[in-house]
Amino acid sequence: MQTKNTLKLIAVCAIFTGATATFSAGNHAGSHANPDSAIGKAGNAAKVNRTVAVDMNDAMRFTPSSIAVKQGETIRLVVKNSGKLKHELVLGTEKELKEHYEQMKKHPEMEHDDPNMVSLAPGKTGEIIWQFTKAGTVDFACLQPGHYEAGMKGSVTVAGTNAATSGETKKDTPVAVSTDMSQGEIRKVDVDNKKITIKHGEIKSLDMPGMTMVFGVKDEALLGKLKVGDKIRFTAERSGGTFVVTSLQPAQ
Repeated sequence: MQTKNTLKLIAVCAIFTGATATFSAGNHAGSHANPDSAIGKAGNAAKVNRTVAVDMNDAMRFTPSSIAVKQGETIRLVVKNSGKLKHELVLGTEKELKEHYEQMKKHPEMEHDDPNMVSLAPGKTGEIIWQFTKAGTVDFACLQPGHYEAGMKGSVTVAGTNAATSGETKKDTPVAVSTDMSQGEIRKVDVDNKKITIKHGEIKSLDMPGMTMVFGVKDEALLGKLKVGDKIRFTAERSGGTFVVTSLQPAQ
């Protein structure tokens, strides 16, 4: 007959065994393996709508650092590490990324194999296939110790759609204006100084009324695609005492 002490010992051993198995599997606080979370879900390679190339470098920057997609699109992110340090791209909410980063600082030797991330040695290329199922903003970052704090971050702006998400984007589906994007018109493109002048409506995220302003750009590649008179939708942020356009797309 088992005593109370024997039963307690069995229970403790069971808990310890379960915890050890979880740690060995590489799981930790801040894991993003949820199959359909606020940031979307792992995509089907057979249903990829388009491919976006992203470069990572030792200046602690992503190029591009802002990406625009439509709700329901499945995107193949082809990620290259052109630096001499290990880098990674992890999709998540800002809260998730911060929590994950704190874990990485405590345990930098951890290795992950979640579908929302790719970790690359210098000179290597990898990919993430991801379906952006919900409108809004999905953040991404490099969570190697020191890299996140150095500003190695970016964002994906997901424009909402009136149609139900099925994993395939219908060509004739009208795209609604995302609530976090402002309307504007290009008034000047200054390639040399990496700036654009925009006559814009209210920018709610900055508590700013409509006016004409000069902005910097996070992604210099945007400058070559713009011309005076273009009608646009964009997001902007305050950075280092200046205002910077973080994402931009043609107005529908």
